[in-house]
Order: sequence, then structure tokens, then C-alpha cells
Amino acid sequence: MNAAIRSVVRSALHNNLEIIGFERGYAGLIEGQARQLKARSVSGIINLGGTILKTRRCKEIRTPEGIEKAAETLKKYGIDGLVAIGGDGTFRGASELYRASGISMIGIPATIDNDVAGTDTTIGFDTAVNTALSAIDKIRDTATSHERIFVVEVMGRRRGFLALEVGLAGGAEIILIPEVKFDMDSVCEKIKSAREAGKTSEIVVMAEGAGDSREIAKQIADETGYEVRLTVLGYIQRGGTPTALSRALASQFGYHA
Repeated sequence: MNAAIRSVVRSALHNNLEIIGFERGYAGLIEGQARQLKARSVSGIINLGGTILKTRRCKEIRTPEGIEKAAETLKKYGIDGLVAIGGDGTFRGASELYRASGISMIGIPATIDNDVAGTDTTIGFDTAVNTALSAIDKIRDTATSHERIFVVEVMGRRRGFLALEVGLAGGAEIILIPEVKFDMDSVCEKIKSAREAGKTSEIVVMAEGAGDSREIAKQIADETGYEVRLTVLGYIQRGGTPTALSRALASQFGYHA
């Protein structure tokens, strides 16, 4: 997100526009936590993950009262347009704000889930893929050495974009995603067939929305008789140094916004 913020600020200043940043997302907008952003504010942040403006989930923006407060803040600061960086929840909030205030809204898609319509790739997706891939490469070493099956759960909520990309790039033997129905008996049979053919270890990459990873790991162990380990990568996927692709994409989104 920092690369996008930097690009928005630099482009706006180039066009003699004043930029105000609201801290902690919609929570800061509702509470009026604002600060002016200048060139110096965004200097040296393109390589930093996360956001210098901080972020926080805000349930209040889903209520009529929260929307009204946010709209009042926009009018108080004389805002002509709001750039909202985030996923589908962020965009829903921006849509409601537009209806309440009439102020122009621009959405920049940023989520590791890559589940925003209208773009092939969202900011942060490629960075998350590479972070997860690095972890899976290390897990592969352990799986091979100990002749084990590893079930690796990645994020993605109800979508399998992250699991699919990471699984393909990491050479996973099996990839489980919410969009494609799978039968655990078939999964276990595939693993047993691979062992009979001479394989001594397997990586199963699954999206968090594909099912209960603990139950899946247990079922594989029970039905195949092989040693199975479960690794949930968790929030490591939401941080880290942005990749070149994520930085360039964010910069382009920010410029066009």
C-alpha cells in the first residue's frame, strides 16, 4: 500500500492538488484523524510493506451512523475526492460514502486474496505469493529429508487464487481450493499411488476456505498411514518487502488514481 500512497501523493502534488491522509482507514475518517501529506511524507517508503497511514477494521462504516459521520468529515475538510485502497469491504464502504456525500470515490485494489473484480492482479498479491513460496521451498527440504507429507494452509478467505499460484510455483503435488470440489478419498489415493511410484514426500497446498486443515491433515494420515505435518502460514503472508511487481503495479494504480 505504501507504494500506492506514494504514487497518489506525488501525482497529486505534481498537479497542484492538496492531499490529506486519514489514518487507520475508515475508523480515522469517522474520527477525523487526518494529516496533510507532502512529498517528504512519502519519501523512502516504496520498499516498505504495509501502510504509513496504519489500518484498522471498522464495523461502524457499515452502519448509517458511521457513514454519516464519515461524510461529515469529508465535508469538514473540503475533500473533493477520496482514494480508498483495499479490498471488497473497502470498496463497499466507498460506495456507501459516495451515495451519502456525492463526493467522488476512486478505489485502488489491494488485497493478498486477489479477489477484486476488474483487475487481474491486486496490490500485495505477488508479494504474498513470493513470501508463501519461500516458506514452502523450506518446508520441501524438511518433507524430503524426513519423507513426510506436509499440508500447508495459505490465506485467501473464500478464494483460492493465492493457494493456486503458490501451489503451481512451489510444485505442490496437490492443491485444494474452494472453487473446485474435491473428494478426500481421491486425494489420499493419489498420494498412495505417488508413493507406490517411488515418491517419498508430498506437499499439499490448501486455501483456508477449502476446509478444516486439521481435519484434512488427520484424514490423510489415517487413510494413507504416512506421517503428516500441518503448517499454517498465517499472517507472515501479509507482511514483507514488496516485490518489484507489487511496487510497479501500486505505482501505476496510484498515478492513474
